[in-house]
Amino acid sequence: MSLPPPAAVCSTSADPRAVARRVRELARELGFQRCGIAGVELGADEDHLRDWLAQGLYGTMDWMARHGDRRSRPQELVPGTLRVVSVGLDYGRDDGEQAWRTLADGERAYVARYALGRDYHKLMRNRLQKLAERVQDEIGPFGHRVFVDSAPVLERALARNGGLGWIGKHTCLIDSDGGSWFFLGEIYLDLPLPVDEPASAHCGTCVRCIEVCPTRAIVAPYRLDARRCISYLTIEHEGAIPEELRPAIGNRIFGCDDCQLVCPWNKFAKRSDEPDFRARNDLDVATLPQLFAWEEDEFLRRTEGSPIRRSGHERWLRNIAVALGNAPSTPDVLAALESRREHPSPVVREHVQWALARHATYLAPDS
Repeated sequence: MSLPPPAAVCSTSADPRAVARRVRELARELGFQRCGIAGVELGADEDHLRDWLAQGLYGTMDWMARHGDRRSRPQELVPGTLRVVSVGLDYGRDDGEQAWRTLADGERAYVARYALGRDYHKLMRNRLQKLAERVQDEIGPFGHRVFVDSAPVLERALARNGGLGWIGKHTCLIDSDGGSWFFLGEIYLDLPLPVDEPASAHCGTCVRCIEVCPTRAIVAPYRLDARRCISYLTIEHEGAIPEELRPAIGNRIFGCDDCQLVCPWNKFAKRSDEPDFRARNDLDVATLPQLFAWEEDEFLRRTEGSPIRRSGHERWLRNIAVALGNAPSTPDVLAALESRREHPSPVVREHVQWALARHATYLAPDS
């Protein structure tokens, strides 16, 4: 059955079911692979969030606790909100074997798959805003706000309630038809649209994500200790990386995908053809010494429009110094570390010294 023409869905008294169908159709037209509608009640998720915060598992991400319950109460973040439209945009690369090969090659740099291309925030925000405007063109004005990691939003719980997928034991969202390689975005709106059926969980007894985590950051099913998570340590965390965690980081210099790479549901993930998500600057094949040689001006130029830029040059060098400390003791690796031995940043210097000390231990003759 075809949807009614725009003119038939274009008044504030339009059938909410017809509007909801139109929202999903327009979302597909704009390139989103999944779209769902949820209500604003998140009571159980609010309790889970409060407990996680109370245990201090958010590390130094103080913004997680700064907004109180507004993260789990959409109607308080944006007064008048009745429904949340959640969308998912694939970024999968269908390169799981290549990712594992990179992780196994100590001189190569591993960058999380989501960060290989351009930053997704602007792309998704523009498309979500266009989606809201297209709906307004057809039904008349309504209140709405678009979010893509730009406000305290409990996005995975809302997406689950909208039927996009379930929250896995690694805390990522999983779609049984498309795995977990997708970004999330939301539109808060004041339209009383019919809601979708929440997704049910299908992890079963599988614990592969828990077992594969290099730093044992998944401390229990559905419970992540950010303070041990490589993504947190290499992206969000400022200052020194705890020494006891550095060896387990391996060659991961920006983020970590192990828990997703090992997830059986990702065999159903679709390869994204989005041009913005294609690897830039050879980040999918680059070596650690190559990336360690970037001076700040080159770092800023190469990471323009990239999610990597937010880490800053100092953290970029800090992360690579750790990876070089875990790399084979080749001339290129040692020369790269020596080149930054006297770096002006105390943080970079300390991590370089740690890495050089590890290599000195490796190279020391047997006593």
